[in-house]
Amino acid sequence: MNKTFNIYCDESCHLENDHKQFMVLGSVSSAYNQVKRHTERIKNLKDKHKFNAEIKWSKVSNSKLQFYKELVDYFFDTDIRFRAIVVDKEKVNNQAHGQDFDTFYYKMYYSLLNHNKNSLYNYNVYLDIKDDLSAYKVEKLKEILNTKYGVFRNVQNIRSHESILMQLADFIMGAISYNLNNTDKKVTAKNQIIERIKTHSEQHLKASSNWAESKLNLFFIELR
Repeated sequence: MNKTFNIYCDESCHLENDHKQFMVLGSVSSAYNQVKRHTERIKNLKDKHKFNAEIKWSKVSNSKLQFYKELVDYFFDTDIRFRAIVVDKEKVNNQAHGQDFDTFYYKMYYSLLNHNKNSLYNYNVYLDIKDDLSAYKVEKLKEILNTKYGVFRNVQNIRSHESILMQLADFIMGAISYNLNNTDKKVTAKNQIIERIKTHSEQHLKASSNWAESKLNLFFIELR
């Protein structure tokens, strides 16, 4: 039986005119047979800190800082992986390539998901439902991915509250995006989380990772 991985995807500052320089598409991946284990352990961590809300980067605060610090530690202590594509939107020139921003968006998702895939494995891809176009996005993405690869068994939308690992994707990706897009960085708790991620990953989070990096892999795409 082929090994199966689940991939949970989220996005930040992905709108064309949202006045944020960097778009981030991020994914958390785990072996399918480990998803339940990770979910239970993160729930136990939530119970330990009496944290009853959904895990979100936007909700990071001083009152729950210790929980989020331990969540970062948990991520780096396990086999869960994170990958992100970072795009400098100021360098996007869709006109030169005869495309609209929507087409560009799907190209970036393709770059995120087709990286380092094993043809002997299967992959389930889950995207966070954000708007009425989510169903269309999923069908389009599945079509594009399986043009070249036959390994994407399932591509579907879910709501973030349905998956702890989807929430983890939001959290880590939010940290990467905040570090890039918020020059003032006034929220002390968020700054501490970013520093903890930097320490664990031994990266400054503002450039592409080493090509061999598999735990937390950032790819700042060079647009032409």
